[in-house]
Amino acid sequence: MGGDRLAGAEAVGDHHQRYQAQPAPLRGAGTAALAAQDVRTLALANAHFDPTHLGSLYAAVERIRKENGPRVAFPDVTRKPWALRLTDELKSGACHAGRYEGSIVLARRPELVRQERMASLPARPTSLAAAIRAGQTTFEEIGGHDAYFGDPAAATAEEGEATIAVLGAILEEAVVELLGFE
Repeated sequence: MGGDRLAGAEAVGDHHQRYQAQPAPLRGAGTAALAAQDVRTLALANAHFDPTHLGSLYAAVERIRKENGPRVAFPDVTRKPWALRLTDELKSGACHAGRYEGSIVLARRPELVRQERMASLPARPTSLAAAIRAGQTTFEEIGGHDAYFGDPAAATAEEGEATIAVLGAILEEAVVELLGFE
């Protein structure tokens, strides 16, 4: 990934373009399109934690509310109480292509994982979240020349399945709370 800037700063790697992140269904006439389809409740599930991306989701939710769009459930899993239910690696902030994300991919799309390479990577417990807050803008500045943080070698499909179940339960609980069900 070379000296590419972090997504929270501007862009990530050669496979990402500079962007002002706006989730596609919420762009342009999104609220009108949702209303035209009689969507009354929208649940946003997010697993991308960089600050720019999260900011775009919060802006989209605020826009929907201002435009009297559907009710929106958006459990931000980077914040309490939701974050407390996720893995220790996620809570540490050292979670970019590490155990947390690697486990999820192993659970659902193992063919996308170069498992021999993954198993050879040493743990890198540096908190990407803390580094971004401190103003570091490249993976190299943070000590991640190959753009991973956490412990990818410890990833398992079983942990991924458990994490997916927790993420699903969090989304369900946010929707139930929004709708006022018990």
